[in-house]
Amino acid sequence: MTLIVDDAGSGDLLYGVVIGAYHEETGVFKYDLIDVRFYQDIFKEKQYLQESSRVVAQLVSKFDLKPYESIHICQGCIFDVAAVDLQKAFGEERVKRIHVEGEAQRLVEIAYLDEIRNLGYEPLAEREEKRGKNFFHMMRWVKENPERLKYAKSGWPRLKNYSLFKTAEDVQVFKVVCSECGIECEVPFQPKADKPVFCKKCWLKHKPVHPRPRMRQGRRNKKIIKR
Repeated sequence: MTLIVDDAGSGDLLYGVVIGAYHEETGVFKYDLIDVRFYQDIFKEKQYLQESSRVVAQLVSKFDLKPYESIHICQGCIFDVAAVDLQKAFGEERVKRIHVEGEAQRLVEIAYLDEIRNLGYEPLAEREEKRGKNFFHMMRWVKENPERLKYAKSGWPRLKNYSLFKTAEDVQVFKVVCSECGIECEVPFQPKADKPVFCKKCWLKHKPVHPRPRMRQGRRNKKIIKR
């Protein structure tokens, strides 16, 4: 008799994370969510670990576990704090970290898919086999409507490589004095001592003008004959 705890959505761009608990003996499955806000502005603080422990404790309390029943919890790092807290509450001999598969894994995955479908997003059928394709599919869905950024785990550091997730704070600017008019201005690059730097107004005067491509002689003189 075992209660199995697993998660889904931790590595996905969209929404928060589903935490599910499956009781093997009765077939009862319950789940709750770690809100996506824990993966946004406060992601670096890793508060999602404490939230995971809170959600797990709440789920476990909903099952009337007998003293001889074990709790198996996924090995994923999202449960590092939760597992320790469970061991303190139930004893180390009753709480084990395992690789979750089978019915428990299937049910928690279904729960996550239902949640992101409720957002209006239709997940890829092969999302588990093609994680890279799945990520860009989700990102394109967010890009179609910037209001959907509120559903994305925008706190991931790697996302700063994409303009969609950059904020004004992410763009570094440098204060300089315009080489022509002498006013102080800001530029989005590291200025070099041996090259002039211009403000926006002066840059327009110095911006190189590229000549329009010339038409081929044959095409310019070609006559159009109407039929």
